[in-house]
Amino acid sequence: MYKDNSQLRMEDFIFPYGKLDPENDWVKLAALVPWEIAEERYAARFVNNGHPAHPARMALGALLIQRRLKCSDQWLVKHIGENPYLQYFIGMKEYGPCPFGASTLVAFRKRFSEEDLAAILEASVPKAETGKQDDSDDGNDPPNSGTLILDATCCPADIAYPQDIDLLNQVREKAEKTVDELCKAAGQKKPRMYRKRARKDYLRLSKSKKRSGKAIRSAIRKQLQYIRRDIRYIAELVQKGAKLSSKQADHLNIMTTVYEQQRLMFESGTHSIPRRIVSLAQPWVRPIVRGKAHANTEFGSKLHISLVDGYARIERLDFEPFNESEDLWRAVARYRERYGCYPERILADKIYRSRQTLAFCKEHGIRLSGPALGKPPKAPGLSRQAKKLEYQDNCDRAWCKNLCKRNSTKSRMTLRKQGRLGAEALPNRRSRRTGRYARRWRCECRPGCRDNLRERVSQRPGRRT
Repeated sequence: MYKDNSQLRMEDFIFPYGKLDPENDWVKLAALVPWEIAEERYAARFVNNGHPAHPARMALGALLIQRRLKCSDQWLVKHIGENPYLQYFIGMKEYGPCPFGASTLVAFRKRFSEEDLAAILEASVPKAETGKQDDSDDGNDPPNSGTLILDATCCPADIAYPQDIDLLNQVREKAEKTVDELCKAAGQKKPRMYRKRARKDYLRLSKSKKRSGKAIRSAIRKQLQYIRRDIRYIAELVQKGAKLSSKQADHLNIMTTVYEQQRLMFESGTHSIPRRIVSLAQPWVRPIVRGKAHANTEFGSKLHISLVDGYARIERLDFEPFNESEDLWRAVARYRERYGCYPERILADKIYRSRQTLAFCKEHGIRLSGPALGKPPKAPGLSRQAKKLEYQDNCDRAWCKNLCKRNSTKSRMTLRKQGRLGAEALPNRRSRRTGRYARRWRCECRPGCRDNLRERVSQRPGRRT
């Protein structure tokens, strides 16, 4: 059973030791959370019988506090019982002990689904004025407005760096453990599996300082032979009447999949295969090739994120690698649903500039800056104008320091000649220490920037260059 609860104001909270500070972070956060939307979603999960449940503000507020403080269920109950601001945040009318126990938080988590949380987060974002459509009945679309920033990133998983020999060793050990459990349950004698020899073959490679290609292939081949023998033993035990538990069956499916993948890569001499498993504990994790300097390949989920007016949204989350340019249409369609019009410009990487996306943006009047596909244009004026727009959009995407600071004067001059680094001449300044004159430039990337001063000391002291 659930009763409707009116939202609490800060003036209605009874605190016997004074008044609450309206500038407190929890008071400000309580004014931003859409409690009415959470109340509607929360009340739809109850029927009109039984004991009344805790209010939606108390359930959702407790989960938000726990996520922000990063504490356990027991410590959350202690914090709420000691802090009046946390009690006001969860909707308590007066200062007192925490109205629920640590075990109640388990029920709170089950009462909010992913769809409910997505709706609450979407309602918390303020609606921009660009979403107001024209009242005219001419049937034309409203003019484009706003900026949509798109980019993809990877969220690394907490796993060890995968190596074929380590992964096969883990599969072998799990297969041996499964054989031991089945033999013990069936009361049969354990078969010979050469465990010490297999362990010795693995350590011979893992402890060696220099690993040659021939040694790696030899060690992988031996581990594959051991795993094939162990899987055959498991199949024979199952045929004789041994029963696998659900956990053992899941582990067996993962082990056979890893064995088949490693066998195919060993026979073909390749190092990649679709839907490759890189961790037995997290078999859903896939390698994501990013091409970054610090890490060419990352292991985790890939995120496609859109940024509008400082609010980031996850457009797509998948553990399988995908091309983020394929989701540009979805991001633009969702932008139009939220704000009622198409964006004026899209700031994205070069991977988004395909022929299909460029045709789509041109059809709807959206600017997607970047180098043109194909040969460069013959008219220098058009090229200079396109570079100016590209430079302006890049300055909005990246931080000023990352664009302005260069390692050498030569690279700065090269970029300036190419039109990628604008500059404005400033009066020369003489150094008090050396007596030399320096020519200065000011970058045009952002007004008021103090980190973009460019100086070049002349080679001839005492003369102006």
